[in-house]
Amino acid sequence: MDIRIGAYGVIIREGEILLSHWNEYGRSGWTLPGGGIEGAEHPAVAARREIFEETGYEASVDRLLGIDTMVVPAAKRHTGASPLYAMRVIYRASVVGGELRNEVGGSSDEARWVPLSEVSGLKRVSLLDIALRMNDAEPADGVPPAAP
Repeated sequence: MDIRIGAYGVIIREGEILLSHWNEYGRSGWTLPGGGIEGAEHPAVAARREIFEETGYEASVDRLLGIDTMVVPAAKRHTGASPLYAMRVIYRASVVGGELRNEVGGSSDEARWVPLSEVSGLKRVSLLDIALRMNDAEPADGVPPAAP
């Protein structure tokens, strides 16, 4: 089994989320900016690097939201003869600089701020829904919601 670890950022401001359009091997969908960890890179460093590569924004990594895993069967992979174990480290992040731009020569072809109310209508990868559920479960100020 192959293993891939990636790191991603949930960046929301003024009712919009920053998304990256993944377009590779004949498959595509909207997802979070982020991607594979390189070498001994820390996941938070990878998330900042990938956010910059895919969107042009410099980001701070503010909080770990969670870790999601999945296994992609060999038959559903574009390369490789074995299954893929994918671990996705998901952070809440914020833009601290830079300007919005599209990635050139990578696995994504567009970066865009999308109103949260429009996300459900997008063709998207499952990671986006998983990350939004994680984000909704974690209060922005670090204080859990009061019990009903």
